[in-house]
Amino acid sequence: MSYTTRPSRAETAETFDRPPAPTRRHSTDELRSADRRLIEDPAAGPVPGAPGTFPDGPGGVPQARGPGQGPQAGPRKQRDPFFDNAKYFAILLVVAGHSLANLLNVPLAKGLYLFVYMFHMPLFIVITGYFSRNWTFAGGKARKLITNVGVPYVVFEFAYSVYMWLAGGNKLEISLLSPYYLTWFLCALFLWRLSTPVWQQIRWPLAVSVGFALLSYMSDLGGTFDIHRVLGLLPFYVLGLTLKPHHFELLKKPAARPVGAIVLAAGLGGAYLAMDRMTLDWIFWKHPHGDLGVGNFTGTLMRLAMFACATVLVAAFLTQIPRRRYWFTRLGAATLYAYLLHGFVIRLLTFTGWWDTAWMHTVPGVVIVVGGAVAVGTALCSKPVVRTMSWALEPKMTWVFTPLRKPGGQMR
Repeated sequence: MSYTTRPSRAETAETFDRPPAPTRRHSTDELRSADRRLIEDPAAGPVPGAPGTFPDGPGGVPQARGPGQGPQAGPRKQRDPFFDNAKYFAILLVVAGHSLANLLNVPLAKGLYLFVYMFHMPLFIVITGYFSRNWTFAGGKARKLITNVGVPYVVFEFAYSVYMWLAGGNKLEISLLSPYYLTWFLCALFLWRLSTPVWQQIRWPLAVSVGFALLSYMSDLGGTFDIHRVLGLLPFYVLGLTLKPHHFELLKKPAARPVGAIVLAAGLGGAYLAMDRMTLDWIFWKHPHGDLGVGNFTGTLMRLAMFACATVLVAAFLTQIPRRRYWFTRLGAATLYAYLLHGFVIRLLTFTGWWDTAWMHTVPGVVIVVGGAVAVGTALCSKPVVRTMSWALEPKMTWVFTPLRKPGGQMR
């Protein structure tokens, strides 16, 4: 295959009355853009049809060129183990945090709970925003948003509602407008991703998103779509959108690790000092100032302090993440499974009265519960679980969509 930096007159004409060619030539600017995209985001694959790949390989996997077909393709870009490791440890924090919520009468559990909740979801959201930098309204990405976020939201909103009805004896209530328990994150992620192109066009996206977040807590916006969380945690998503690979390289430096450990230790100590001096409702990011018993001025200062603390703790936590590939690295690619499924385990222990057993409400009991949460979180990221539940979390659903449309109304 040959490439030209100067398309011919026939190539530049918009001749929609003839079938498209099976492949197209790439300009120098496009090739440079593809190279730059791969450098900035190693998790992103090569541009379809770019040098070194065929767009029609089995399963969409780029294929090496044969004899006479140009240069041999290099190896595919591998997932960065740093981010998969970070997501694995982050999901363990989530499962542990939801477990500790049932043991808050134990000071050890309460302090750990406040510490974890200060940054565990901001951590996930920042990483999610970072890997959403290239999201557009292109047909393929929009469809993936529907199948990998929208459909799981509907499935698990129904599943949790029915589960609460059958196992918990609650009244059967299903409302896609009011996310239940863990499903709020899928609802928020869907809305954040839709807003991505907007933030990419604004000169100061982070400042604007912080402004929206602070304003959202000044009045009661209701519970539809858990809107206070959607707007309140939006700055962490936008922060992820604005980060570049070199920002994470700074956190990977050996000198950053001891500093990060000191910051985390200080954060844990601060959580124990603050746990009896503040209401825990602050860390849920879902209540307006009026519900928290403070005015807008005090509430705004508190939110700014929480944004700052969460950001610092996220950075400190990332300094402790291993850089290399380990046995748990592959589990980091399936953290959404653990996130959505561990709630059934937590609720089951509630329905069966296990959280009321006396031994759990002791220091050894808290340690055992945290260990159990780590085991459950790890198991729910495993291949058997992914293979069993992929129909709900990563459905194909090609039958739902119309053929992709090209400019001018053509389908393909």
